[in-house]
Order: sequence, then structure tokens, then C-alpha cells
Amino acid sequence: MEEEFEISESQSQQPSFDIKAFLFRIFSYWKLFLLFIIIGIFIVYQQNIRKQQSYRLSTQISVEEESNPLFTSNTSLTFNWGGVSGKVQTMMTSLRSRSVHEKVVNNLEYYITYLKQARFRKDDIYTGAPFRINLIPDTNQILNIPVRITFLKEGKYELFINFETTQHRTQNFSTYKKENLNIPVGEYRKVLTLGDTINSPYISGVVYIAEDRSVSENQEFFIQFNDFDAVVAKYRSKLNINNPRNSAILNLSMVDVNKAKIVDYLNETVKVLSDDQLNKKNQFVTNTIEFIDNQLNRVKTQLSENADSLNNYRQKNRIFNLDDKSLAINTKLTDLESSKEEINRKLAYYSSLKNYLETSNSFTEVPAPAVSGIDEGNILSNVSRINELSVQKSKYGSTVRKDATIFADLNRQIEGLKIVLLENISSVTNELKRERQLINNKIAVEDAKIRKLPEAQQKLFDIQRQYALSEKTYNVFLAKRGEADIIKSASVSDIFVIDPAKDTGATPIDLKLSSRYLFAIIGGLLPPLLLAFLLTYLDNKLHNPQVLEKLSSIPLLGVVGKNNLNNNLAVHLKPKSTIAEAFRSIRSSLQYFYKKHNLEGTKTVMVTSSVSGEGKTFCSINIATVFAMSGKKTILVGLDLRKPKIFGDFDIKNDIGVVNYLIGQKDIEGVKQSTKVPNLDVITSGPIPPNPSELLIGERMGDLIVELKKTYEYIVLDTPPIGLVADALELTEYADATIYVVRQDYTKKGMINLINTKYNKGEIQNLSFVYNGYDQKGKYGYGYGYGYGYGYGYGSYGNGYNDDDVKKTFMSHIKSFFKI
Repeated sequence: MEEEFEISESQSQQPSFDIKAFLFRIFSYWKLFLLFIIIGIFIVYQQNIRKQQSYRLSTQISVEEESNPLFTSNTSLTFNWGGVSGKVQTMMTSLRSRSVHEKVVNNLEYYITYLKQARFRKDDIYTGAPFRINLIPDTNQILNIPVRITFLKEGKYELFINFETTQHRTQNFSTYKKENLNIPVGEYRKVLTLGDTINSPYISGVVYIAEDRSVSENQEFFIQFNDFDAVVAKYRSKLNINNPRNSAILNLSMVDVNKAKIVDYLNETVKVLSDDQLNKKNQFVTNTIEFIDNQLNRVKTQLSENADSLNNYRQKNRIFNLDDKSLAINTKLTDLESSKEEINRKLAYYSSLKNYLETSNSFTEVPAPAVSGIDEGNILSNVSRINELSVQKSKYGSTVRKDATIFADLNRQIEGLKIVLLENISSVTNELKRERQLINNKIAVEDAKIRKLPEAQQKLFDIQRQYALSEKTYNVFLAKRGEADIIKSASVSDIFVIDPAKDTGATPIDLKLSSRYLFAIIGGLLPPLLLAFLLTYLDNKLHNPQVLEKLSSIPLLGVVGKNNLNNNLAVHLKPKSTIAEAFRSIRSSLQYFYKKHNLEGTKTVMVTSSVSGEGKTFCSINIATVFAMSGKKTILVGLDLRKPKIFGDFDIKNDIGVVNYLIGQKDIEGVKQSTKVPNLDVITSGPIPPNPSELLIGERMGDLIVELKKTYEYIVLDTPPIGLVADALELTEYADATIYVVRQDYTKKGMINLINTKYNKGEIQNLSFVYNGYDQKGKYGYGYGYGYGYGYGYGSYGNGYNDDDVKKTFMSHIKSFFKI
């Protein structure tokens, strides 16, 4: 025992993180873990029963270079050069454009949502609805409010709308214009017959049962009209476009809760894109057909008028046929006029081509030579080549920087071809003009021959010649019209559908509902774990005797259990309790210590602590009590002059005490008081003085101890906390042994370092710890077998005493359950 009280040269350091404390704290939080797991599972369950699963479906298309099989330099009405990679980029840009999605949403009428009430929400059932509504064109529909339709008997249904506010928006889905509408708060109901037109400021249309579908009485569905622009933006953002390895393949995919909607949207998107691409591809042919149709209508009118004039003249003048000489002249003149008309068409084309080359910066839309019957080889090849170079330049425009050398090279080639073309046009134009002059000369010769004929013959000749010319021109344009139709019908889209979108048993892409419970369990474990870690990491209090032994080399004299009484006289009131036994163990250890140090006569023990509230007074009272109960004359002296306490537990007054003795007002007999504990007297601290430290270090303090030793065998000094004031240090000279009280879950570890410093410096000698408030079942208990008394197991006394048994109430059980 003597070695236990030797001064240690080393000082224990506080551990940064106590793994064992962390683990035991986790185990003590099992109720909190269970609570959080239950909450997590409940939240996930509520989410699962409310959540609609999302699905991903896709379609795959290929962008190909589909040339027209009837496309030749002589028959084609437009050129069709360009690369596939450039088209892929164009298609991807088109797929992301707002205009394409507007067409798809409009074609599918996705601004109308068909809903059915489920347990927690209104589900979008799309084609699952057994009815449809045809909107009246150019009418407004209420936006974002579910319109309930309840089917009744005999083909009737009820329309119901609940207006909760007065301000609402409507939209015209023909013009897409939106308007504000003030509606009184309340319900709108109307019973109609299927097929009747709904005419109201909120909805206008005709409800009908879909083909091969039927409805039951009292079935309820909902229609909701959504902002067209918002719907377009929604699906535009959902469409995902993937171009693997910059190939000609495009993968289109979309995620939504309704698989049928995804299928229709993807397939309609491809259809709209294909139609738009084909229309652009055939744009020149379409324009040419329109031009030819206008010419045919004009020439047809002239032909009809000339035919009527010819018939009327013949009937009026009774001249039905020309003679052989006149017929020969007419035939020759008609051929000359046709040749002249063809030359004029070519000259008009060359003039247009020359103007296009001189004024345009892009040559991708050069007029097709075949429209005007151009067959000049140099012209055809050079127009083809300049168009090809222009398309190639346009393709590089989206992928290559404008200042790249390839653009300069292409521009040089195009400029060279343009110069050659202009020279060709000039040369061919001069030649055509010479041919036209020759034809004009021949026409003049034939006209001279006609003027020699009789006047009636001349008139018939002119009318018949005009008719023949109109007929030939009409036949030329009609042949061109047929050629254009053949070319247009033979054109195919450059978009080839590899795999159309289809629901082949798509599985949800969301986390499986059953798997979400695993995350709920993990999520329930994390908050208590984090709480336990933070509390353990930030915790700086003592929670078990072993931690105290690790922090300090000062010996542990005894371990005292938690006092559940409202009075500090635990040993006196319950002498058979485990707490009483713990103090008896402390008394034995003190007596052993006195014997080892050969202390004779009166023995003194000083009791102090770090701060107030650690049980210093409680231990002082009960240590004094166990000495008195052993038949020893004992006195308890209250030297905590700043905060006196001991008088209340003994039901005595604090009017007179140590202070009165120290200032010379009273003698020993005048300040000591008897207690209800046999052999135990008490000297309270008395009135609070203005100078407690000066009184405790004065000569009268030594006189007090000397006087008390004459009468008592044991003197117990209840001193102030050593961590707050220095009074206790001044009193160590009067103590044979010093007890430093620490309290479970209360004393801070830093205070142990403070007393270690003083102990190692020799400021306090013969110092021992008493661990107070030990709760073996507490949340921080390690269960190392510490009993209520150093060296005595708890089990040694637990079966023989019943004074500690306290009957728990219902509320105490509830508090115990939630105690963490």
C-alpha cells in the first residue's frame, strides 16, 4: 500500500479517442438505432407506395446517303451531293430543335393528359383511358386543373371542375396563345351525352368512347390540359441522343413513367424527322413541279383559246384545211417557232445562272440545267462540280474553324470553276443568239411566202400556227411534269430505322423497391453512429474507473455507487446498502494506510474535488459516518467557507461554525454540534466570511486541529474544490491522508491533469482518488467487475442486501427505454 502512495514521475496523458468507449456507446444506443431504422423503413415504405417507376426505351436509326436511282445529269431537277457525317450532325441538331418536338407533341396531342386516381396520386394512363376528347379548333382550354369525367347511365357523363382560386390560365391549342381567366371559386358541374359538343369557357370539345373500348357506370377519369410550351420543353429535355464513335448510327432514348408514351414519342420523332428531311431533299423538285404546274395552266388556257379560235374561224369562213402548199409552209414555220422557243428558254436559263453565280455566296442551290433542256457537256459538268464543292464547304463549316486552309483551297476551286462557267455561259449565249438570228431569218422567208396566199388562208394559217405552237409547248411541259413526278416518287429518306421503339418487357431503371430498404437500414444506422462518434470524440468526462486509472498514477482508494436518496446520509439511513459497504471498504483502506505509516493517535483525512457537484460533501459525510459507526469518536469539519452544505443533511443550523472560531468569537465547545449519528459531531462552516482564504491559513486553524485531536479519534475535513480555489492546498498540512473525489459522467478529464501536476510537484501528498456515482449499468460502463469498494466485487454483496431495491413505475420504464 505504501508503494501506491509514492509520487510518480510520469503523468498519464489523456487519450485522443477511446475506441472502447465508442463501441460501448454504440451498444448503449441500440434503442436509438432501432428507432432510426424503423423511421427509415417507414419513410421508404411510404415512398415506395407513392412512387411511379421510371422506364427507359430506345430506338436506333441510321443516316445514309440515299441517292435517287433516276438521278442523272439529263433528268435530275436538283443536285444531291454531300457527306454522311455532315448529315448526322444536321440530324442531331434537328432532333434537339424545338420545332421538331413541337410537331411531335402536336401530332400526339401530348398536351392532353388522361389520368386515373390511384391510392396516392393521379396516374397518367395514356392509351389506358377508354375514351378520347376531340378539341374544337380555335377554342381555349383551362390549364393545369384536372377535369373529372364520371360516366353515368345511358351514354351520359358528368363533367366536374373544382376551382380553388380565381386566377387561371387558358390556352388555344390551334394558335397556342394563352389568356388569363377570372373564375369564381367553387365547383362546376355539367351532365352531357357522349358525342355532344362541350361549349364552356373552360373546355371545348367532344368526348367519345375509343374504338373497341367500353366504360362502366360510375367510372371516374380525369383530363388535364398542360401548357404546350412546357410539355415541349419537358420532352425535349428528356430525349437523349447518342452517336457511337461518330458513326452514321443514332441511338435515341427516353425515360418516363409511361412506357406507351415513350414508344409513341420516339417513333413519332423519327417519323417527323424523316418527313422533314425528305421534304427538304425534294424541295427543289417540289418547287419545279409547282412552277411546271403554273406553266401548264397558262399554256393550257392559251391552247384552249387557240383551239376555240381555230374552230370558230373554220366554221365562219368554211375553210377547214389548208392546201398542200400552205400546209407545208405551216409545218416548216411551226418547227422554226419551236426551235426559237427552245433557244429562248436556254438563254433565259443562262441569264439566270449568270446572275446567280455573280450574286450568290453559296452554290448549293444552283438551278438544275435539265429544267431548260440544257445539254452542253461543259456546263453540266462544271455546275455539278461547283455544287459538290459548295456542299463539301458547308459540311466542313460545322466542324472546322473558318480560318482553316481547307476553306481557302475550296474557295479557290469554286472561284476557278465560277470563272470557267461564266466564260462557258458567255460563249454558249453568243452561239445561241446567232442560232436565233438564223431562225428569225428563216421565219421571215416563210412569212413572205404566207403573205402571197389569199387573205382567208393567211388568217387560218396564223390561227393554226398559234394553236400548233401552244400544243407543242404544252406537251413539252407535260413531259417535264411527268419526269419530275417520277423523280420525286423515287426519292427516299436518308433516315433508315434499324430498330423502332417497342416495349419488349422493359424493367424499371429506378432502384428496386426491395433494395431501397437496405439503404433505409444503412441510413438508420448512420445518424446514431455519427452521434456516438462525435460525442465520444468531444467527450472529456470520466465514465468508468479504468479510464481514471489510465489518466493518472494516483491510487484509486475506492468506488462508490450512485446515491438515489434525497439525503447525503446514505450510510446512516441504509447501513446495509452497497453504498454503505463501499464506504466501509474506504474506511478499511484508510486504516490500512494509517497503520502502514505508523500514525498513532488522532487521524485526519481531507476530502476535496475538482469542482462543485462531484460529491465531495457526500463522501465527507459518509466517511465520517462509517468511522463513527465503528465506535470511533469522529468529528466532521466543514471548511468550505464559500459554499457550506453539510448542515442541511443533519437538520442543524449554520448560524455558528468554523468561521466564528477562526475569528475568535467562539471556542470549540461553542461551535461543535451533535448529530443523530452516534459518535459523530459536526462543525459547520458558519456565516460566509469576506476573507475565507486568510482565515484558513491563520494560526487559529492550527489551534483548531490541535484542540480537536485532544477529543476525537478521527477528523474529517470537508474542504473547498481544489480546481476552483487554493484553500484546500493550504489545508493539506493538517491532513494525514487526502481524498480527491471524482464523479462518473461529471468530472472532466482535464481536471485530472491538473491534480496530476500538483501531485507530481509534491504540493499534495498521500493523495488517493474516490470514484463517486459509479453506475455499473450505465451507458458508459465497461463491466470490469468494479464493485462498491476498491478490491471488493459487486457480486459479493449484491445477493445479501435488499435496501437498494427500488420499485420502478411505468414512467420510469419509459424514461429508461429512451435513456441514451
